[in-house]
Amino acid sequence: MPDSSFPILSEALPVRRRLVILPMALLGLGGHFGVRAAPDAQALLSASDAIRNPTQPFRVTVTLTEFAKGVQVDATTLVSYARTLESGGQFATITRFVRPPRDAGKVMLKNGSDLWFYDPGTKAAVRISPQQRLLGQASNGDVMTVNFARDYRAAIAAEETIQDGERRKRQAVKLQLAASSDDATYAAIELWLDAASHAPIKARFFADSGRLLKTAYYRRYRMELGVERPTETVIIDGIEPQSVTLVGFGEYAARNIPVSWFQRDYLPRFDAE
Repeated sequence: MPDSSFPILSEALPVRRRLVILPMALLGLGGHFGVRAAPDAQALLSASDAIRNPTQPFRVTVTLTEFAKGVQVDATTLVSYARTLESGGQFATITRFVRPPRDAGKVMLKNGSDLWFYDPGTKAAVRISPQQRLLGQASNGDVMTVNFARDYRAAIAAEETIQDGERRKRQAVKLQLAASSDDATYAAIELWLDAASHAPIKARFFADSGRLLKTAYYRRYRMELGVERPTETVIIDGIEPQSVTLVGFGEYAARNIPVSWFQRDYLPRFDAE
């Protein structure tokens, strides 16, 4: 069951999978929302990136658990390996499916704007979309390691008090993020960071149309590879607020990851263990 300390039924987020045009006002480009440009907004975003993800090459176990009306309906376990590449500074990520048994051995690879899915049963690597759902409300792009600061332009929208994923009041800085890269999974994001630590608290993800796709809460902070990081993300569906996906991150470990892993041609030979 989802943790009862979290108000998972309190939001109704209209979901739209088809991406169209994002209103200028939403991005703060038209001034209608009072978004002010700030010279430190991008630095705040970079600081939150470093909290979400280690800067050194690393592995992490990712568990996705889907709930409908409080009942678990599906689950998936992945092991992900990520590192930044010298060109562009973006993360490259290769992720292997561990459970359920029907998916064991399948692999996803993200390198720049390319996202590939490899099935050892068919021995075929096909290009997939970051927006495509992986499990429940979690998309392929949600489980691949990304630098928001590279893919989005940030502006400070507000400083306000919000409730976090564990029902605590937090002083937060709200950032408006507009996609600036083809690698970006979403057209725009509203991101709330802790005012003191810059740790991510909450995010809302938008399609090009300006429609709200889903809301995520970052919680269960724990010391991992020298930094207090969120080890669980709660993702709430917009059409049916009782449809919730928990994304857990654990077993972090620094790992010397060869650049050669992040090539499509290497997928049939990938064997991290």
